[in-house]
Amino acid sequence: MPVIIIGADAASGREITDALIGRTGEVRAFVTDRDAARDLKERGVKVAVGDVSDGSHVGAAAAGCFSAVLITAAADDGRERSFAATPAEVHVTWAEALEDAAVSRIIWIGAAEPARSIATITPDFTAVDPARQDLAAEVLSLDDRA
Repeated sequence: MPVIIIGADAASGREITDALIGRTGEVRAFVTDRDAARDLKERGVKVAVGDVSDGSHVGAAAAGCFSAVLITAAADDGRERSFAATPAEVHVTWAEALEDAAVSRIIWIGAAEPARSIATITPDFTAVDPARQDLAAEVLSLDDRA
């Protein structure tokens, strides 16, 4: 089942993407950094490059994905945001985009509580602390869950 990592060029996003690449199934990444995009493409990942606050791009990249892994650091690390002024606004944009894309499972990687709109898109929602020692393994387990 396809999975997309929004913020795959953030530190925890790279770790999770590396783990997902090693298993069967399509892996997609949404990144801002063009160099990271080139590296991921060379490794077989389908990559979309753009502004993390652009819901139309995020939604298009997530279309057909079963799972979405949201790296919240990507909404709060100084990258370009033309469509939202705050990380919370980016999160709401993600919620709308993922709902439109009909994503079934959301894995939230962030210390902060998710916006209510994200947590209610699907009953298959899990928040994971990015400081977990076994972060990538936990995300793999969650994504593989039947």
